[in-house]
Amino acid sequence: MNLVIFGPPGAGKGTQSKFIVEKFNMFQLSTGEFLRKEISDNTKLGKKISSVINSGELVSDIIVSDLIEKIISNSKYQNRIVFDGYPRNLNQAKNLDNLLKKYKQRIDIVLKLSVSLETIKKRISERLGLEKRFDDNEKIAIRRFETYEKSTEPVIEYYKKLNLLKVVDGERPIDQINDEISAIISAI
Repeated sequence: MNLVIFGPPGAGKGTQSKFIVEKFNMFQLSTGEFLRKEISDNTKLGKKISSVINSGELVSDIIVSDLIEKIISNSKYQNRIVFDGYPRNLNQAKNLDNLLKKYKQRIDIVLKLSVSLETIKKRISERLGLEKRFDDNEKIAIRRFETYEKSTEPVIEYYKKLNLLKVVDGERPIDQINDEISAIISAI
């Protein structure tokens, strides 16, 4: 199966994706990790990505689509992908559907981690002390949350209409979220 996991920056998508990967033997396709690798490698593309992210905006669909197709086209990952943080807008969702069809795959389930802005701000401040990520500060977090909410609303509706969307309360402890996600995936 292939699945998409949604949630604003700081919602725990990465944590939950890693859990799903380990429990269900899947591959985590984290656009954020791919983009951060470009930045840490200090490539020309990485410098451009860094500038975009630090302004609170999202990286272009074209850049992300090329990264996504490299994974989808690899038979090693066929029908075993957790899309972590992608798609973020309706064009990306339709593009993902087309890419998956091209390689005879589909999305089986979409999980949305529902988390408030207050919880995100608290998590970001806690994470600042631990990981020192370049994109972690409250002002940028608020802007990214607002951008996320605005851009993903049509995507959420798109998957809801396809009857693929499951909303998970992301405010709870990690193990409770893990249990709910396991039950949802096991029911497919």
